[in-house]
Amino acid sequence: MEIRQVANALELLEYFADRGRPATLAEIAKHFDWPRSSTFNLLGTLANRGYLYEPRAREGYYPSPSWGVLIQKIDRAAPVPSELQDLIVALRRRTDETAVLAGISSMHAVFIATAESSQAIRYAAEVGKLVPIHATGTGRALLSQLSEQERNAILRRAVFKRYTHSTLLSVDAVEKEIRQSLERGYFEGAGEFTRDLGGIALPLQFPTRHLALLVAGPRHRVHPRQSEILEIMREEISRHIPANA
Repeated sequence: MEIRQVANALELLEYFADRGRPATLAEIAKHFDWPRSSTFNLLGTLANRGYLYEPRAREGYYPSPSWGVLIQKIDRAAPVPSELQDLIVALRRRTDETAVLAGISSMHAVFIATAESSQAIRYAAEVGKLVPIHATGTGRALLSQLSEQERNAILRRAVFKRYTHSTLLSVDAVEKEIRQSLERGYFEGAGEFTRDLGGIALPLQFPTRHLALLVAGPRHRVHPRQSEILEIMREEISRHIPANA
């Protein structure tokens, strides 16, 4: 379910981030194909609350610094700890594949910190990216940290869509894969959501948070190096977060 007014406000912010300069009501309405009346109401609401301003009169709106202040306050209250940032950078450096730190967002895993591979062909993983929690190794590593009741509450609402030929398509199949992954000591991404993508994910025990760590890249590169990458991940987790040793 998506609330259209909230989605419109978020899409407007993304539009300004890409555009990088003010936009008039007419330009915004034309870009999104929104009615002028609803565009006027959205812009007026944000402007009245101090989140939009006009750098020059009649030359368009632009997000105000209020957004930055708000985000800074949120981040200071619960930042991604520096040792976790250092961990994914170290994994990227040692594996030269993309390293990701993920958390739970409803029925998705959301990427909260990333360090992309330097190789030309790589897994593109921007902060904020969402992947289905049941259809990825990263998501199942997160689910494995929940109680059976908590897991079932999420999986009952999951949309079991076939993304590739290897996508898991039932709650039972996901639960079975979680059990097998815990037994072997790691979670595997094998092109279930993104074709030809391979990855290794591990649950990351951290106070007050359910997190997962992923190293991913083209399957033809990652699959032959599974043992090596897994060893590197465990070494770096022990080095940066000794409690996980």
